[in-house]
Amino acid sequence: MASAPRPVSIAPASFESAQEELEQLLARLEAGDMPLEQLLNGYQRGAELLKFCRARLEAIEAQIKVLDQGELKTWTPE
Repeated sequence: MASAPRPVSIAPASFESAQEELEQLLARLEAGDMPLEQLLNGYQRGAELLKFCRARLEAIEAQIKVLDQGELKTWTPE
C-alpha cells in the first residue's frame, strides 16, 4: 500500500505563529487519537517548527550581542 505524498511544509510567518502552531500540534499529539501516519507527520512538523523557533532565537541573540558590543546583557523592562 502506497502512502500519500507528504505535503510541502510552509514556513511560519513569525516566531509567534510558529510557537502557536507548535502548541496546538502538541495538544493534538498528546491527545493520542491520531492515526499513525498523521502522528508521524505531526512529529515531523513539530521538529520543523522547533528548528525554526530555535533559529529565530539564535538570530535575535546574535543581534543583541552586536547591539551590546559583544556583551550579552540581561534585559529588564523599564
